[in-house]
Amino acid sequence: MYMPSTRLLDGEQFLTERPMLPLLSIKSLAPKLDNYDMLKLLQTGGRAIATDERVVALDSKRAASGLNVVPRDQYNDQDSEIKALYQFMPVQCAFGKLGHAVEVGMLSGTRTTVNVGLDDEVETLKKRAQTALGAGKGRLLDSCGRVLDARADIKTAGVQNGDTLTLHINQVQLQATTSAFAAVLGDGSVVTWGAVDRGGDSSAVQDQLNNVQQIQATYGAFAAILADGSVATWGEDLFGGDSSAVQDQLKNVQQIQASCTAFAAILGDGSVVTWGNDSSGGDSRAVRDQLRNVQQIQANDVAFAAILCDGSVVTWGEPHRGGDSSTVQDQLKNVQQIQASEDAFAAILCDGSVVTWGDAGKGGDSIAVHDQLKNVRHIQASERAFAAILGDGSVVTWGAAAWGGDSSAVQDQLRNVQQIQATHSAFAAIIGDGSVVTWGHAGRGGDSSAVQDQLTSVQQICASNNAFAAILGDGSVVTWNLAFCHGEQLKNVQQIKASDIAFAAILGDGSVVTWGAVGCGGSAVQDQLKNVQQIQATEEAFAAILCDGWVVPWGEVCAGGAMW
Repeated sequence: MYMPSTRLLDGEQFLTERPMLPLLSIKSLAPKLDNYDMLKLLQTGGRAIATDERVVALDSKRAASGLNVVPRDQYNDQDSEIKALYQFMPVQCAFGKLGHAVEVGMLSGTRTTVNVGLDDEVETLKKRAQTALGAGKGRLLDSCGRVLDARADIKTAGVQNGDTLTLHINQVQLQATTSAFAAVLGDGSVVTWGAVDRGGDSSAVQDQLNNVQQIQATYGAFAAILADGSVATWGEDLFGGDSSAVQDQLKNVQQIQASCTAFAAILGDGSVVTWGNDSSGGDSRAVRDQLRNVQQIQANDVAFAAILCDGSVVTWGEPHRGGDSSTVQDQLKNVQQIQASEDAFAAILCDGSVVTWGDAGKGGDSIAVHDQLKNVRHIQASERAFAAILGDGSVVTWGAAAWGGDSSAVQDQLRNVQQIQATHSAFAAIIGDGSVVTWGHAGRGGDSSAVQDQLTSVQQICASNNAFAAILGDGSVVTWNLAFCHGEQLKNVQQIKASDIAFAAILGDGSVVTWGAVGCGGSAVQDQLKNVQQIQATEEAFAAILCDGWVVPWGEVCAGGAMW
């Protein structure tokens, strides 16, 4: 067999001098590949045919996108220019740079080998692996479980020839303000859409949104905790979108809580940093020295309440709406959990008693039922009232009567209560026998008499602002106080999500059925709503996470119903 002179590029040898296969010919070659294209071809690990001057891919499916190459099956034996067939070796790249062959695997066991140059970024390696594995966005981990910086080059990242890396894909997370969505993708990056003044535009901080761990939202801004414990914020400044005044303090952040217009971050040492609307809890300077060893934080619309490790509570924000607990401070000991209405708080103590504070007319005053609040195991809240489930399954309510604070009309039915759900102004309780008892504003879910005989074997209840939807044991759904016309489609329902004005149900086959306000129906994207895993909602739009990591939004465009 004829052996050609080995082709040289920039003084570097690319081809071995031994023929791999018998001579083949290729029909009229594409324009000669330059050094850059040679590098791209080499990094795919593709085989090629070499002449004295030209290279053409043998397997175009493995060639990098954008290469103008001729596949193997398009050859002409009369073409005498082809001298021999060689295979590129992945130990040498163009411009004299060494490259690596790296194995990338997934937790499922699927693996692939990717060739990459030392000057390439880890992001390039990751994208090639994702394509080869047919996977969504993820992060590359080394053998020690360390996440590789996608922006670092291969050499700086310490990737060696023959290394085995893991492509780790986190479950997509969705968070929402009133009119915008933020999705944390599998690789820790973030995509936002919806109303610009409500957090739908994150372009100002996009370069910071890498390795995001979790996101919290006020009504009009987002706050993201990054892997290094720092925080990136965006959205309307008055809603907490500007954290520049405290940015140097936001280190080693563990969790973030939000009121309507302010954020509170718990740091690793148990201290707290706040920002946003001062009157809604964005200014905690008055209690800064008390915020030590904080375990958890609860928020209502305009105030925060922090439980310390000793069971005491520190509050700040709008004084008369929950930000000032001084009148009950001596009672706030051994607190286990706190629930919030619009403008009040209710704390369950370790002995099962309850302490309340905030706006008296919205649940902040429970003196009328104080003696009944014993052995409390759970509290639910509407906008202006509370409902407590006691250990014996009975229920005690207080707050604004029209918002569910008065349950006297159904008190004798509230026995063996398992759980309670609430709209803005009404409550619905699931009884041990699977029936349902409702009370509160009749026009907002407090009257279920029209469907009472259908409410049997109820498993769970979902609430929008003004309506309820109950999933029965057979997977069917019963709703009240909202237009409903898809009963025949609602079979084998697994879960329901509500916006302010509509419902969306995920069925057993992963499809979705919606009902409620016109514009929230999702018909325009119905063919995409398959294999749905989870749904999130703004006030007037929905977004579904599919099993492959894709996100599909629908509803009012101005509220996040579309990504453009």
